[in-house]
Amino acid sequence: MAESSVSLAQDQFNCSICLDLLKDPVAIPCGHSYCMCCISGYWDQDEQKGVYSCPQCRQTFTPRPALGKNTMLVEVVEKLRKRKLQAARPAQCYSESADVECDVCTGDKNKATKSCLMCLNSYCQNHLEQHETFFKIKRHNLMDATGRLQEMICPQHEKLLGIFCRTDKRCICYLCTMDEHKTHDTVSAAAERTDKQKYFEETLKKRIMENQKEREELRAALESHKRSVQATVEDTERIFTELICSIERTRSEVTQVIRDQEKAAVSGAERRLKKLEQEIDDLKRRNTELEQISNTDNHIHFLQNFQSFSVPPESTDTSIRSRLSFDDLVTFVSQVKEKLQQTVKQEQKNIFHIVRHINVMPSPQNKSRNDFLQWLHSGAVGSKFASTQEGRWFDPRLDPLAFLCGVCIFLPLFLPVSSKCSSFSHKSKDVVQVNWVS
Repeated sequence: MAESSVSLAQDQFNCSICLDLLKDPVAIPCGHSYCMCCISGYWDQDEQKGVYSCPQCRQTFTPRPALGKNTMLVEVVEKLRKRKLQAARPAQCYSESADVECDVCTGDKNKATKSCLMCLNSYCQNHLEQHETFFKIKRHNLMDATGRLQEMICPQHEKLLGIFCRTDKRCICYLCTMDEHKTHDTVSAAAERTDKQKYFEETLKKRIMENQKEREELRAALESHKRSVQATVEDTERIFTELICSIERTRSEVTQVIRDQEKAAVSGAERRLKKLEQEIDDLKRRNTELEQISNTDNHIHFLQNFQSFSVPPESTDTSIRSRLSFDDLVTFVSQVKEKLQQTVKQEQKNIFHIVRHINVMPSPQNKSRNDFLQWLHSGAVGSKFASTQEGRWFDPRLDPLAFLCGVCIFLPLFLPVSSKCSSFSHKSKDVVQVNWVS
């Protein structure tokens, strides 16, 4: 009766808006009581209308009533709140949705702390103590509370699973070993767990060590690759600089040849011009003399003086062209430029192809000659290109006489092994021809 009266009294002091015990209870003019925050929020919605009503009886008020705490209700509600908390203390460890519930508790179930593998039940702390007292002489096997007890039961014999069948690779009970698993390879679940745990721990440790070793090798390969790239960039810049200097030198030499030819032609033309000036002066003088003797009417006198008059012979110098022509030279240089551009364009494709097929991988220098040859023929260096020990790349299609020396691991460029490596006294068996895969 006390519990029902408390329950009844508790319902009477609930807020009809939030349906919970009154908090800061206030009474409005109609006599109904509400939480101060609840009725204030309710009336705030009617602020624009200017008319305020009771949520229960619908009585209206104008203007908005002033709210004040009901001190008597505050004391009553506080007592009810304390009584409610005291009633909830025995169930303060009630299970949540994710917790395991006690299988023995009735009504509200407490949170289970242990599960018994013999009884196949889970117990809260109170019932666990009773269980331990009852089985004090022969203790049961307990484990942390789990909701997966049914998974530990044999579905065929409803016995605890404690044996592992290696033949079928699954857990079984002791009755299964007498039935369909009688001739199978079986061990205890604990022993199998120990073996598997040890195996996986060792496997993981081994994999970790292998991956760490591979990581270090890859880091070393990356560092080597960076150094190789830097050296290659410097070498290519030097080679292209030398090529540019060679072209500049050729340009200067051709320019000098043209200038020398110009100087020789100008010098010859100036000598010829001077001689022509002298001849013109001499001819003008003779022309004046001819005019003087031509003025006489005495034919005898003219003929006698004319015998001493003579016309100078024509010049024997070869006439030069009015314009020096270098059209053939310009045409030839243009052809050289086009051929050079075509060659550069074609070789540029080959260079890009070589660069794209370079693999970042550890160098096989620490391996034997046979391992290196196997690595080389496997295509690790690309489908059409080979690498020398110094990391330089070579296209064997350019030279049919390219051979590989298996002793010094040297790929000669445009020379057979006999002439390139003659100082090493190689044996014939150490020299192999590279089989390139197209």
